[in-house]
Amino acid sequence: MAEPGGYNQSGRAPKANGEELSDYQMRRRREFEEGVRRNRSNIGEWLRYATWEESQQEIARSRSIYERALDVDARSQTVYIKYAEMEMKNKNINLARNLFDRAVTVLPRVSQFWYRFAYMEELVDNVQGAREVFDRWMQWEPEYEAWMAFIKFEQRYKEVQNVRGVFERLVFVHPEPKAWLRWAQFEETNGDADSVREVFGRAIDRLGEEHMDQHVFISFAKFEVRMREHERARAIYKYALQRLPRAQSQSLYNQYTVFEKQFGDTNEVEEVVVRKRRMQYEAMVKRDPRDYDAWIDFAKLEESAGDRDRIRDVYERAVAEHPTTAEKDVWRRYIYIWLFYALYEETQARDVDRARQVYGAALDLIPHERFTFGKLWHQYAWFEIRQGNVDKARRALGQALGRCPKNSLFRSYINLELELREFDRVRTLYTKHIEFNPANCATWVEFARFESALGEETRARAVYELAVEQPTLDMPEILWKAYIDFELELGHTDRVRSLYERLLKLTDHVKVWISRAQFELDTQGQEAARSVFEEGDGRLRDVGRKEERLALLEAWRSMESDGGDIESVERRMPTRVRRRRVLDDGSMEEYFDYVFPDDTQGSRFKLLAKAHMWKQTQHSE
Repeated sequence: MAEPGGYNQSGRAPKANGEELSDYQMRRRREFEEGVRRNRSNIGEWLRYATWEESQQEIARSRSIYERALDVDARSQTVYIKYAEMEMKNKNINLARNLFDRAVTVLPRVSQFWYRFAYMEELVDNVQGAREVFDRWMQWEPEYEAWMAFIKFEQRYKEVQNVRGVFERLVFVHPEPKAWLRWAQFEETNGDADSVREVFGRAIDRLGEEHMDQHVFISFAKFEVRMREHERARAIYKYALQRLPRAQSQSLYNQYTVFEKQFGDTNEVEEVVVRKRRMQYEAMVKRDPRDYDAWIDFAKLEESAGDRDRIRDVYERAVAEHPTTAEKDVWRRYIYIWLFYALYEETQARDVDRARQVYGAALDLIPHERFTFGKLWHQYAWFEIRQGNVDKARRALGQALGRCPKNSLFRSYINLELELREFDRVRTLYTKHIEFNPANCATWVEFARFESALGEETRARAVYELAVEQPTLDMPEILWKAYIDFELELGHTDRVRSLYERLLKLTDHVKVWISRAQFELDTQGQEAARSVFEEGDGRLRDVGRKEERLALLEAWRSMESDGGDIESVERRMPTRVRRRRVLDDGSMEEYFDYVFPDDTQGSRFKLLAKAHMWKQTQHSE
């Protein structure tokens, strides 16, 4: 606080505001200079320095700093942009213009400089200058968007001839369909019909069939429709459909269909498209007679056309090209041709006898001693069912099982008899299926569930008992679970407990222990479940399965957390320690191990566990 007379308590006169500002500026400049000296390549530091000088209205100093930054990195886009923004903000247009000129000279491929340069010239009403900037830019043949920016610039000033000139250059540099379409759209707005047709004609000639796009033809035809030249539009659609491949003309076909529905005959367009597709498929199957996907598409095309003789001719030609090797993967697509052929004869041609002949010929052709196709037998059987010939369907599936038995054929035959409610036959088939593949747990489970659904609990239990006694099973866990669930649904808790005991003699899997403990918890309470957990913990400890033991203890702790003795479980929980081991190649690998309080592997492990506990205590403190 100043004393009277203008002096402060120290007896010195206070500094004027100008001196304080000068001291502040000098101190800040020293800091910035020290910063750029320490890290000269840090452009961010230079930008902060220059921005601060600008905030102090020291434009010349700020300019000098920007120049020094460009000496450090002459290709820094950020420096150029910030530098130019500073000059424009302070209305130094010529300096900004010179700076942009330097930027586009050094970095001509950076579009941002050109956009800002042209925008600045247009902003100060220097239209000719902006046009010259765009002209310079276009000499570098930039991306399509840059050309469109130039075109929009000329359109803003109604320079139609200039726009045409830019489009001429654009389609030379970027001969893409979208460029030609934009040009045609412009001519339709600002020119006459002949100009638009000329643009489309040049586009078709320039693009050629290799790079042609269906949208060019669609736009051309729609233009002729707007001009009420419907015959011209029809001729354009037909010309395009004859030259474009199928994969590239779906939208064209759809537009042609809409056009004919409005202005012409739909049958005509359908015939044109079918004829074109037929030629393409003929070429494909001639090039590769065993391209079965092409044959299927060819047959479907003829089905859509509706000519029965042509349809049968295509199918007969297709099935004549059977595979020459006995590999099932090669035959798979070929068999689908027979399936589609038979379905056509049954559902569309309504010729049942011919459909039966097709099925018979297909089944005679397959090398059943090597493989068969369950889908073909299944479809043939259901064909006979639809005709009311149940005995023929059964003979067909029985023949299939006799010649080349497989799981899918058994399931198909069983489903058929289930639909017919022939339960004795179903039992016989399940028995045959099990004899064929006794290791298939899914079949055992389905057989037992079938008996259970009929109320035959004793039969179902007998099936399960036979199943679990098999020496080899593909998925025993599914079988045991189904057996246990079966007894649970019946409420036989003693039988369930006995099943768990038998299962645990065969396996020590942790999920089985947890499942049994949950069962005891639901039926007898926590004490029984606790006994199961204790027994499982001991068994897993004896066999040395540490991770499974940890999972068991976590499940046990979860149970005890609901009003139980959780502390006793916590005392059993292991400590995770990091160890190293030697790999086969001699290198060392770190891994995590679990040390349980009752481990007897040596005092070293106990020491490690205590050290780990001490470390956790130190961290908590």
